[in-house]
Amino acid sequence: MTHTPAFIAGLHVAGSAAYDNIDPATGKPLGTVIRSGAGEIDAAVQAAWAAQPAWNDTPPAERAALLTGLADAIGAHTEELARLESEDTGKPLTQARTDAAVCARYFRFYGHAIDSYYGDTIPVQPGVHAFTTREPFGVTGHIVAWNYPMQLFARGVAPAIATGNCSVVKPADETPRTAVRIAELAAAVGIPAGVINVVPGYGVEAGAALTAHPGVRHIGFVGSTRVGAEVARAGADRVTPVVLELGGKSAHVVFADAALDEAADAITRGILQNAGQTCSAGSRLIVAEQVHDELVAKLVERFTRVRIGAGVDDPDLGPLISAKQQARVRGFLDELATGEVLVGGRAPQEPDLADGAYFLPTIVDGVDPMSPLAQQEVFGPVLAVMTFTERQDAIRLANCTDYALMGAVWTRDLSNALTTARAIEAGQVYVNAFGAGGGVELPFGGFRKSGYGREKGIEAMNAYTQTKTFVIRL
Repeated sequence: MTHTPAFIAGLHVAGSAAYDNIDPATGKPLGTVIRSGAGEIDAAVQAAWAAQPAWNDTPPAERAALLTGLADAIGAHTEELARLESEDTGKPLTQARTDAAVCARYFRFYGHAIDSYYGDTIPVQPGVHAFTTREPFGVTGHIVAWNYPMQLFARGVAPAIATGNCSVVKPADETPRTAVRIAELAAAVGIPAGVINVVPGYGVEAGAALTAHPGVRHIGFVGSTRVGAEVARAGADRVTPVVLELGGKSAHVVFADAALDEAADAITRGILQNAGQTCSAGSRLIVAEQVHDELVAKLVERFTRVRIGAGVDDPDLGPLISAKQQARVRGFLDELATGEVLVGGRAPQEPDLADGAYFLPTIVDGVDPMSPLAQQEVFGPVLAVMTFTERQDAIRLANCTDYALMGAVWTRDLSNALTTARAIEAGQVYVNAFGAGGGVELPFGGFRKSGYGREKGIEAMNAYTQTKTFVIRL
């Protein structure tokens, strides 16, 4: 079995304590991982600060070349990274390959963007020259969730280091290996030691130490709302800015005039991608009564033909991340007070899947909008279906949860689409389409308990920098 170390100041750190990295497809160890604590976090922060002045002074064109070089290296190692990701997360290899490509795209996008990232000149009055610059925070901390390790690593680190920060990354304890491998590739292409540091470990140990460290000037967190609140409190204690990307309960609103086959395909992908373990998963379907039966029949047909298996075998649907998550998803179905399970609702019974954390694609019809299944983030392949008759009913249902991350509107009527999309409270709203957070270029983040701050696009560069204003009397 292999051991996954920390990567600090360009060097591997094996550590004195370790834990097992469990394969969600089999329940067996893939290897061991360093159990980092406050000591390793402090070493990583010190390494980042040691590297930061020179990195910030590196001309943007040189930083751009290094970031695009890392993008090339990630592309060249797609198969290796995808297999590590598939083993760690359980996701199908095809999805893991996409994650590697998107990871590379982040570094390429921000490598190109930094060349044209400017401040402003401000006309004040004759004889006064005023302008702004964007200054890095210095050292940024990144706590990465287990559902999209490569994408989330790059989503935070790429804009942070592009703008002159140095980063300390705490990957999820379940999925540490691609983070360490990308840091190794960064060193191999010439990104200086200390610019990217990776410190695996448990959240209550390494994660807590990172959020509490006085040398960390900005924190990015992707994960649950409960832990996000703890991270926000830690940031508030030190007056440290935090970007939180938390849970979601995103809804598809399907009107009677929608293209139902297209909607059914997108709804299926939106809840079954990564076994439903996506913050932006379209986990609620709010469908017009007139087309309810037709659309639900199309969805049942699609759900029942899904191939299930270990991610490395490249099925349609892999396991959940762990037996604990499997039990959590099962609990929502066991406690269901209203609604009818049309398909799924349990773990598969095939002997070759018995040891993995699998759960069948599930549709529950007639769900009470205020029930736990409709209100709480399940993080599994479970679609909750409810109906509406009038547009205002659909909008009310779409907005009736504490989460407000994404939404989708399906209709051929452009006026109806825009009216409904404007009324849906969410950070992203799609019309006649649905994407798990959209492209690298699109600002992403939620309202209410889905978090605050934005990642992706140029807004992420703003998030990882501070405005400095100069006023000069001529």
